[in-house]
Amino acid sequence: MKYIKDLADGSKIQGVYFCKHKVSTETKNGKPYDSLILQDKTGTLDTKVWDPNSMGIGEYEAGDYIDVIGDVITFNGAKQAKLTRIRKCQEGEYDPADYLPMTSKNVEEMYGQVKNYIASVENVYLKKLLQSIFVEDEAFVKVFKNSSAAKTVHHGFIGGLLEHTLSVTNLCNYYCTAYPVLKKDLLIAAALCHDIGKVKELSGFPENDYTDEGQLLGHIVMGVEMVSEKIKAIPDFPAKLAGELKHCIVAHHGELEYGSPKKPAIVEAVALNFADNTDAKMQTFTELLGKTESKDWLGYNKFLDSNVRMTGDV
Repeated sequence: MKYIKDLADGSKIQGVYFCKHKVSTETKNGKPYDSLILQDKTGTLDTKVWDPNSMGIGEYEAGDYIDVIGDVITFNGAKQAKLTRIRKCQEGEYDPADYLPMTSKNVEEMYGQVKNYIASVENVYLKKLLQSIFVEDEAFVKVFKNSSAAKTVHHGFIGGLLEHTLSVTNLCNYYCTAYPVLKKDLLIAAALCHDIGKVKELSGFPENDYTDEGQLLGHIVMGVEMVSEKIKAIPDFPAKLAGELKHCIVAHHGELEYGSPKKPAIVEAVALNFADNTDAKMQTFTELLGKTESKDWLGYNKFLDSNVRMTGDV
């Protein structure tokens, strides 16, 4: 078996992969086909089964580990596989650790940086809040370290939520040095807390899919609820400060059409929105370009809202 990152255009794909997603549908001409997403620890691969009723295609569903044979092609600048053989694997034929995408960075080192940021906060109420979430709540910490930041768009891997949170906090820390108008303690606290609701919005791996609560409420609402519960346990936590912190969380997507209940109304919320958007888009580009060596246009990307390509050699 070759890892997905090592598959090249024109090569064969053969081996066991995790079937993360499966949709049975039809072409415009009414011909049935299956659209899959295969996954291993190096990434995911858009995959098609153009003749799902053929003898070589066995019974399988999303969530199964499947032994496949097919061809790798390039479509719209990205790798894609066409499968001609599929067999559902039994337990013992695979090691699940080979199929879970993980951050390339050291989780404990990143978490150490998170704790350093908490130690730097001078406001006693915000520091107590952050400690209650990221230090004292061991169950939360365990899930947070292993969560992704998204289902597919960016940081969709184990440790992705931690990596994204730290990147956003690093950007906010820089903003505080460049723009003294920002209240550093408030912005750092907001950056660390802005996506904590994702530990409830998305299920754990290998599924990494939206939970019922995530579908009904979303991570912004759940994150504010989690912060509110922690604040209730801190005596005399200033109501104005609590409101400003929660506003930063509810407004961090910036626009109502992007899922924020409110648009940014304070400067710290504006800074958090820019930091979150910057890291999300830069990581999206990083992951997209990491899947191709093409110098041509890669096609339209919905999240980036543009046709994109790799930068040419200088």
